[in-house]
Amino acid sequence: MEDKYQDAVQFEHLDASVKQIVNKAKEVREKAYCPYSNFSVGAALLCGDGEIIDGCNVENVSYGLTICAERSAICKAVSQGQKVFKSIAICAEMKEHFVSPCGACRQVLAEFNINMDVYLCKPNNEIFKTSMDKLLPLFFSPNSVSFSSQ
Repeated sequence: MEDKYQDAVQFEHLDASVKQIVNKAKEVREKAYCPYSNFSVGAALLCGDGEIIDGCNVENVSYGLTICAERSAICKAVSQGQKVFKSIAICAEMKEHFVSPCGACRQVLAEFNINMDVYLCKPNNEIFKTSMDKLLPLFFSPNSVSFSSQ
């Protein structure tokens, strides 16, 4: 049987900038607002200029209105003028499984960089490296539609 986590990486072997986003994702996870699920998630983006912008999940009693950590980070980054992202670290705890972005977050992340590196991490520093193109093959891109100007 193929090991689905064959791309696991050791924290100590990561670039310094990736270590920073992993640590930031772990840190911001503690700020999550998740009174209903008690499932806290943190995310940290490494921007093209080296800046790190984080986000955490913010739940709502109407679950559909919940904001995931990844989209929280993207919205915060864009509001600060950032639109170029090299990588993202996402930290959550689900026993032996790594937590990857939901479909909506995958689409939002792909909007900015389909080749972005994605580091899924657990609070104990177990890390799995993947990429947006692996997480969202055949993604819906701006090239998929034609907008007419009116």
